[in-house]
Amino acid sequence: MNNLLDKYIFQALDAYPYNLEEAVESLNYALSYDDKNPIALGLMGQIYAENLKNYETAKEYYQQALAEDMYTLDVYPKYINVLLWNEDYDEAEKLIDFALTIKGTDKAVLQVKKAILFEQKRQYKKALKCLKIAKGYTYNTHYINTIEDEKMRIKNKKPKKKKTSKKGKKK
Repeated sequence: MNNLLDKYIFQALDAYPYNLEEAVESLNYALSYDDKNPIALGLMGQIYAENLKNYETAKEYYQQALAEDMYTLDVYPKYINVLLWNEDYDEAEKLIDFALTIKGTDKAVLQVKKAILFEQKRQYKKALKCLKIAKGYTYNTHYINTIEDEKMRIKNKKPKKKKTSKKGKKK
């Protein structure tokens, strides 16, 4: 039975995102063999989030996937995205903080997600601090450039301080 389960999961992974119908069909077959398979649940959550914009259903799939295996590491950033898109900020922050304690998670990606969380809450200083931490966990130039782009975007959103003249009056 595991061979068939794996076959359907691989078919779903291969079809996504280019052939949603085939991906969903393969996932349904996979879940009929094992309705607790975290990879199948995670991909189903991703389809509901990214393609159907049904965040509540996506959250349910992600929660099930992590309940079955908290080391399904690919789920964390995707689940966090859904929470941010759905403006579930407290839940997102708790999940990020928890994911940062899991061995093997991509700490740089999680810190960038935390920066985006703070950016959405208009807490720009905290967001920039997270990006600084993320940079310390980054080990390739491409992602450092991504972090720098995030940093510039957030800095551009920070309210500008009004300049004062030498006499202390605002200009």
